[in-house]
Amino acid sequence: MLLAIDIGNTNSVFGIYRDSTLLTRWRLSSGLTRTVDESWITIKLLCQEGGVQPEDLDHVIISSVVPNVGSVFSTMTQKYLRIDPIIVDAGLPVDLEIRYKDPRQVGAHRICNAVAGKHLYQVPQVILDFGTATTFDVLDDSGAYLGGTIMPGLEISAKDLFTKAAKLFKVELTFPDHVIGTTTEESMQAGILYGAVDAINGVLSRIKQELNTEQMDVIVTGGMGQLMSDRIDSITDFNPDLTLEGLRLIYEQLGG
Repeated sequence: MLLAIDIGNTNSVFGIYRDSTLLTRWRLSSGLTRTVDESWITIKLLCQEGGVQPEDLDHVIISSVVPNVGSVFSTMTQKYLRIDPIIVDAGLPVDLEIRYKDPRQVGAHRICNAVAGKHLYQVPQVILDFGTATTFDVLDDSGAYLGGTIMPGLEISAKDLFTKAAKLFKVELTFPDHVIGTTTEESMQAGILYGAVDAINGVLSRIKQELNTEQMDVIVTGGMGQLMSDRIDSITDFNPDLTLEGLRLIYEQLGG
């Protein structure tokens, strides 16, 4: 059994696999001040909730864009599970050619997404991950990872708006019926969400032009992905578990 951990800036996702089957998954806040012992208690409680005994876990793989949190979970798996975890980075010998100028700058979650995207979907493709940042990851028609685009995430954009404008306030991120809002709340929702949709569709159009293709798969994932997936042009699939699938595939490609 494999414990796959994806640590993001805002949320972390935990999944337990038996072979290629995802038995259970959880999304929690990343807990930037969580200790090694607290992380162990978290894992024990999650295992209990999922009907899994911690001692049944054979392997651990970790993707982290928050080094100190990744280090805490790595130490936890060594201390309590007696397992040396696989830590995802660009140096792992996986089935993905990375053409970034400096591959070490590619975030671990982007590597996981690209490995899963290449395996599960057609190329060329774009993977849209709606997290703290909104990232576009591009694979060409050979399956090579070219790079992509990074935009502020929806929640960051919303927070900047209401914290820096004295008379604005926090709003729920849901689409209003019309782009012309008739209340301040609707106006903010329309600006944040419809503005993001048009920006995203515009970037996708530019990527298609740079790839010189009329056809490419567009895969959506991430915490805000479900909200946005119906609004994105030519979407192929919404896959909330894409990063976890990438972790599993990387583990398998490394001989697991």
